[in-house]
Amino acid sequence: MSKLEKSDAQWREQLSSETYQVARCGGTEPPFTGKYWDTKTAGTYQCACCDAPLFSSQTKYDSGSGWPSFYAPLTEGAVRTRSDHSHGMVRTEALCANCDAHLGHVFPDGPPPTGLRYCMNSAVLTLIPAEQD
Repeated sequence: MSKLEKSDAQWREQLSSETYQVARCGGTEPPFTGKYWDTKTAGTYQCACCDAPLFSSQTKYDSGSGWPSFYAPLTEGAVRTRSDHSHGMVRTEALCANCDAHLGHVFPDGPPPTGLRYCMNSAVLTLIPAEQD
């Protein structure tokens, strides 16, 4: 599958100002303010930029950080990482593997089975609720 590429003008036209700031400029929403930080709804979290499936509610947990946190992506290739040296820190940035949207950061303080905390921004996620039986 080829990577989705759009111009900056196309992203600005498609996305809300908050989603653009987080996804395309590496911004962060304030803790405890995003629409998914405490959501318990079952479903799949997609990229708000390209609709790629990123995380399952089954791997979401309350990290106490104020951002939606997951211990693993939905599939191995859904999220890619790179080193982030901004703000005087060295962190691991998480990006949508399909469109390179900044999603948040990955920290090594999560629960089993991975020990990872994918600390994401609600502004770059869209929850698709699971179908009720």
